[in-house]
Order: sequence, then C-alpha cells, then structure tokens
Amino acid sequence: MPAPDVTVNGQSRPLTGMPAHTTALDFLRGLGLTGAKEGCAEGECGACAVLVARPDGEGRSRWTAINACLVPALALDGQEVVTAEGLGGPGDLHPVQHEMAVRGGSQCGYCTPGFVCSMAAEYYRPDRAPTAEPTAEHGPNGFDLHAVGGNLCRCTGYRPIRDAAWALGPPDPADPLAGRATAPAPTVRTTRADGFARPADLEEALALLAEHPDATVVAGCTDWGVEANLLGRRAAYVVAVDRLPELRGLTVDDETVEIGAALTLSEAESALAGAVPLLDEVWPQFASRLIRNGATLGGNLATASPIGDLPPALLALDATLVLASAAGRREVALTDFWTGYRTTVLGPGELVVAVRLPARQPDVVAFQKVAKRRYDDISGVAVAVALHLADDHVITRARIGLGGVAATPVRARATEAALEGREWSAATVAAAADVLRGEGTPMDDHRASAAYRTAMLGNALPRLWAEREVVEVAR
Repeated sequence: MPAPDVTVNGQSRPLTGMPAHTTALDFLRGLGLTGAKEGCAEGECGACAVLVARPDGEGRSRWTAINACLVPALALDGQEVVTAEGLGGPGDLHPVQHEMAVRGGSQCGYCTPGFVCSMAAEYYRPDRAPTAEPTAEHGPNGFDLHAVGGNLCRCTGYRPIRDAAWALGPPDPADPLAGRATAPAPTVRTTRADGFARPADLEEALALLAEHPDATVVAGCTDWGVEANLLGRRAAYVVAVDRLPELRGLTVDDETVEIGAALTLSEAESALAGAVPLLDEVWPQFASRLIRNGATLGGNLATASPIGDLPPALLALDATLVLASAAGRREVALTDFWTGYRTTVLGPGELVVAVRLPARQPDVVAFQKVAKRRYDDISGVAVAVALHLADDHVITRARIGLGGVAATPVRARATEAALEGREWSAATVAAAADVLRGEGTPMDDHRASAAYRTAMLGNALPRLWAEREVVEVAR
C-alpha cells in the first residue's frame, strides 16, 4: 500500500504522519498556499474553497469546489487538488481571476480566493452554455450564481462579483484544467494511516468497524468537521466511507428509487434528474453548493439532527433505509430510524447503505423551510408535504414530514388522517391546518420560539394551497 499523498497544483505532496483531524485547509496553508483561509471553520463562508477532481460519468472528471476547512487532509489521499494559486498568478491570471480584478470584484481580498475557486468550478461545468433567456440568478453565459452561494463577501458587495461571473466565456480549448476534465478522475485509493482508514469496499469497511466499535464514520465531514474545528472533538479512529462503490449507486425502476448513502447531494440531484420532484424542492434550500458537494444522504440521516433538511422530505416520501453490519443487512422504515435526540437504531459497526423510495411519485409536493435567511441557513421549521390524489381530487394518501418541532424529525400523523379521504380543496386545507398547528412538541431556542413554530405549522398548508393557486392562474 503506497504512502498517502495528494497532488496539489500538479505536484505530489506527502501526507505521511498527518493526524486524522488535520483539515485539508491547515495542510494546504502549511505548504505555503495561503490563498485559502479560515473564516468560519464550519463551511458557511467559503473562504477555504478549493477544487478537487471528481468523477463525472464514464471517463471524465469534473472540477468540484469543496470546503477545505471541513475535509480531513487524509481523505484526499490519491486525489488531485487545485487551489487559487494553482489557477493562476501575477502575470498569468486565470480568466476568473482576471474578470474579478478588472470588474472590481475584490477589495480586502480575504475571501476572494474562495470565490475564485467556486467560480472556476462553475466556469468548467461541462453543460454550461449561453442562454437567450437569462434570469436574476443565471447569466447570459449560463453561469449559475448559486455556485457562489456558499461564499460570503463583507467588503465588495456582490454586483461586481456577479458581473465578473457573467463576463466569463467558455474555457480555451488549450486550458490544461479543461483538458484534464476530459480524462478519468483519480482512482480511489485504499488508505491506512495512524487513526485513519479508507477501506476498499463495504466488506472491509464493516470489518474495520467491527474491529473499532468506537470509530467515527465520515463521508463529507460537514458535521464531524465542524465539531472537530469548533469543539475540539477528536476521534479515536476514523473510517472514511465516501468513496465505497457499494454506497454510491443510484437505480430507478418501476417499483423503487434507490439512492446510495455516500452519494453527495450534488451527485444525487444530478443523477435523479427530476425523478423525485419533492427532492428537487429541497436541494436549492439545503445549505450551499459547497456543502452539497460534500454532504451525503447517509450522513444527513445518521447524524440524527432534528433540524436536518432531508429527513422531513424523506419521511413524506415513505423512505426506508438499508443498513449493513458484519452480521448482515436489514431494512428499516425511516419513521423507526430515530430513537431520540441525536440517537438512531444503528448498532455498533452498522452503516446506512442506501435510501429506498417508492417509484410512484405524489401528485402534490411541497417543501417549506422557514429560516432567518432564504439560503444557506439552518431551518427553524421545515414542512414536507406529499399527497396522492384520485381522479376526483380526493386525497388517497397523505404524508407530511416535520423538522424542528420535536427531538427528532416526525410525521404529522394526525394531519395526514385529517386529509386522507377528503377532497383536495380550500375547506379541507383550512380544517387540516388547524390540526397541523398542534403537531409536534415545539420548543423555544435561538432560532425560533415555540409559538412561532406553531404558527408556521398552521400556515404551511394554506401557503401550499395559495402558491398552487397562483401557479394555476399563471398557466
């Protein structure tokens, strides 16, 4: 087994002797690559953004922006990383750097390298193309401004940054990073280091977890990375499962949609391609693109947060989980997965392998996230609605998932019962809204008061009804 190393800006860099908790950001800055910086240390500001080469279909790579402050350096063993310094330098600016400079996209410059890396990932996106119908968020050159949704600037303001993004043309055919994307991504390497392991397959992963029952399992590290940075948490042993092939599949057939637990949210969104409309409402509201490029479905569920964005939607979709340990596999309904605040039915050495959903999609779906910011924020209340309607508009099946109103994500079972068997109408909505107002056990905290959460629950169905009416009128 080769000694761990990572290719940074085209040069191999050893990772030998690296502690498991050392972040990629600290490692890169230790090399003198100080463009990436620590701003928040929890993946909210984007000052630490760098590019990694990730698989993008058969025989191709995609330059993907991630938060270097969250990822363990050892998790990049065998991979390729490009920092802002690797994109270009004085006298040889990258097109993104050039546009940011000439259009006034940088003042103090602290966060500029992170912006540049996030913008470069979008610059190289293979399906980015000019459009005759630009919007406030998608430029005439096809640049999606959500690509920099995880980057914050407190000096410049966003208009010149937007102008720089929208001024970018296509990559030059001779651009070496564009050319690199036409080749396969680095193969996944089995890694062993002091306190850290990346197994080759699921069987090896389960054997390691059986051997180290106190091990910390990581994938995107968007949860444990924050705890390691801000709370000083250290793991006795870390097992990285983000590249296990058995956890990265996605299949859709007549009966079931199965999503691998180690697919990142960005990968799942792309691979599903609209097959699950309720999830299409969740993706844009889930943190930022930088986070979604690392965060995984399995991690978001196993962390057992009562305010996670995916759990309410997956509850509304009647999800089940495939779990595996050295003793075998089992399937558990998501409604039975959480046993209390931050606790689950996962036994020692057991992993979430996949999420399974019924293939038949609901007729009416909605995901409402109430937070202090429209994007890149943690919800105070989240409501996911999935309704199946008969031809006469009678609700034959209702599922409503709630977040932020109990110690775990919960189903609004009383409200579901109040909806089923009734016509989907304003009168039904009004009656069910009164029931939904009483669901859960809301509490006061720094995100919202119990009274506010109760009020938001009561508003959820009327809001859904009103928004659907607006859409129908527009048609």
